Amino acid sequence: MEDFRAWNLDYFPENILIDILSYLGVRELVRAGRVCKRWKRLVKDQRLWRLVDLTAWKGVTSRILWVLLRQYLGCGLRCLRLRGLLLSARGGVFLSESWLKALTLKCPRLRKLYLLHADLRGLPSCRLLPPTLQVLELRGCELPPSFFNQTPASESTGPAEHSGSSSNVVAQQQVQSTAGKRTGSSSGVSIERLVLNNVPSFTDQHLQSLTSWERLSRLELRDTFRVTANGLRSCAAKHSGSGMEGLSKLKFLEIGITGRHGYQLQMASLGLGSGWLGLEELSLGGKEVGPGLLCASRLKDLHSLCLWTCNLSEMQVLRSCRMIRQLRKLEFLEVFFQPKQAPPRVDGEGSDQEEEERDSGEAAGGNEEEDGHKRQDGNDPIPRLQRSLAALLPHCTLVFTNCSVQINSD
Repeated sequence: MEDFRAWNLDYFPENILIDILSYLGVRELVRAGRVCKRWKRLVKDQRLWRLVDLTAWKGVTSRILWVLLRQYLGCGLRCLRLRGLLLSARGGVFLSESWLKALTLKCPRLRKLYLLHADLRGLPSCRLLPPTLQVLELRGCELPPSFFNQTPASESTGPAEHSGSSSNVVAQQQVQSTAGKRTGSSSGVSIERLVLNNVPSFTDQHLQSLTSWERLSRLELRDTFRVTANGLRSCAAKHSGSGMEGLSKLKFLEIGITGRHGYQLQMASLGLGSGWLGLEELSLGGKEVGPGLLCASRLKDLHSLCLWTCNLSEMQVLRSCRMIRQLRKLEFLEVFFQPKQAPPRVDGEGSDQEEEERDSGEAAGGNEEEDGHKRQDGNDPIPRLQRSLAALLPHCTLVFTNCSVQINSD
């Protein structure tokens, strides 16, 4: 027992110590490196810096980012999550061009970048981001007008052209996108998935710039209130005289508006009515579900449909699904279903009708099980909707997650 008490962490193998240190956060890791020389060497092991999450650290400044990059971050980094200073009273520059260039050189295997409340208006273009990125997620960020352009604004347009009309800007971006496709994607943006969550500065101009991204296959737009149906319609993949144009590589599209009721809704999902070649998966949420279901029948390549955080009626779902028989997966996530309203009941007629139904049920005898199902599903439309959809879409997988029935006080 005394020998066991004399043991300490110095007797543990380094692999076990690294596994123990992997449960610590970034701040705790930095503090653990100050214990001794051995721990300082273990803390710098790249196995501890594959996933770096700094969103919970509210006091991160550009100075701290430089210290982490010079002393700890390296070739082992795969995912980086940062919290900016957009909502901080301190302010100042958070992501600089020099830091992003140093990140590109020192972390050549970075695949995913998540930015929360970051002010990106000081960056001229997304070309400054590491070219190895495959996933870019922005939440609550501010963007400059030419952030998603393949070429910086200083090279493509002059100061006089910036004061022109918006139609000229869109025309110039279309020329840039076709030129970028001709030159190939070796020097372009390699991002395959782009997530925009509550980014109020994202407009149709940014959406048009994404047409030059040849590898973009997943686009998620959540609470992007300035995207209109015309902007989505102009970016839809379609045939032209020179081949495919628009977001031709896009396979997954998500559109959802769930917050800020004071904003004037644009109903961007109406832009799907012109069709979208190659779009296989569609996710609609909030106030975009209704107009999106009306246009889903125009998507000939659609195989998967997800509806989330909305109110739906049984008749609304069945009418839309009759037009999209090619579906292979239909998912409902946190959907409130409206119960079927019964006709008004007149005094004196209910008792006679109930007695007639009771007498006919006793005479039939064999239909008791069916009547039981009808009585059980009378106020719950979910089981009835499942049976109707199974008959309407026999080759489709139905998924209901956290769905409920909306109960009216009336």
